[in-house]
Amino acid sequence: MIGGGQAGLAIGYYLRQQGCRFVILERASEFAPAWRERWDSLTLFTPRRYSALPGQPCPGDPDGYPTRDEVIAYLERYAETFQLPIELDSEVKKLEQDDGRFRLELDDRTITADQVVVATGPFQKPFVPKLAEGLSADVFQAHAVGYRRPKGVPDGTVLVVGGGNTGFQIAKELSTTHKVVLSVGSRQKPLPQRPLGRDLFWWLTKAGILNKSIESRLGRKLSTRDTLIGSSPRELKRRYGVELKPRAVDADGRKVRFEDGSELEVDAVIWASGYRPDHSWIRLPVFDDGRLRHRRGVTDVSGLYFVGLTWQYTRGSALIGWVRDDAEFIAEQIAAYQASKAPAAQKKVGAGAPAQARPDEGT
Repeated sequence: MIGGGQAGLAIGYYLRQQGCRFVILERASEFAPAWRERWDSLTLFTPRRYSALPGQPCPGDPDGYPTRDEVIAYLERYAETFQLPIELDSEVKKLEQDDGRFRLELDDRTITADQVVVATGPFQKPFVPKLAEGLSADVFQAHAVGYRRPKGVPDGTVLVVGGGNTGFQIAKELSTTHKVVLSVGSRQKPLPQRPLGRDLFWWLTKAGILNKSIESRLGRKLSTRDTLIGSSPRELKRRYGVELKPRAVDADGRKVRFEDGSELEVDAVIWASGYRPDHSWIRLPVFDDGRLRHRRGVTDVSGLYFVGLTWQYTRGSALIGWVRDDAEFIAEQIAAYQASKAPAAQKKVGAGAPAQARPDEGT
């Protein structure tokens, strides 16, 4: 298993239930690095009842919303509770096949495995538009992954670029201490956090929307649309005093130019411009022009799986409270693969192959 975040822990839970031999390799010195890299005040927009991995509820008020630090503590307890075999500081530099087995190259060793699950999630490579290069050196710049709190941003006018949930939440927080302008490239449909007194995800669950697969007509339609949860342009302007601008298209010195021709002089820019996948270390034929080819995480390369991808199968595939569904499915595929290979494996071991030659079966 590659990746010690929520997806890796979820499938680790199911593999542990199966009695499978596996190891979880995490590049960072602590697991769940994607959560640790988010800003301090981050609060999930899913209530605790919908923010848990399989086998262990998220502690606290089930209708309340967990903070970033709560989620990190929860994931730490989760790994400890189920005694998941996580190896930290173990970044996989290359994944390839050799003589029918997978070879994972790390800095200090090479691991071979019959099966591999890539659970690195959707937050891999922070994306910053090329126009950032036009800003002068005295303009403070940070991607959302490097933003922590308002005190870390210089005084003056702050431009937040990105009209998704991250951009809106950071703009709200910064508005208490800075003059903030939010650049929105494409409008997203705002949805209230608690319509009619119930959390939005309660309604989505009851309506079965979160279970609609990308193979369904509705799923395909929803997969191309992003939504704002608990925020809206009107609220941002009226309640927080944040000015809205269209897409940023150019930068020169301290000035940023927008799609409507207007300009803004800035002291700082926070790029809430999302992430891009980075699978350059995977040297296997599972990509078409850089796009992963799979069906619900199962690739054309036998024994190679993915879990935790955005819209891997449903809207919930990359959400902490729903990743369990894909994780359980992939764990079932792993068990079926092992069962199909069991006679050959027994014959190989019986012929004198040393047991340590297969240390990571099921990885």
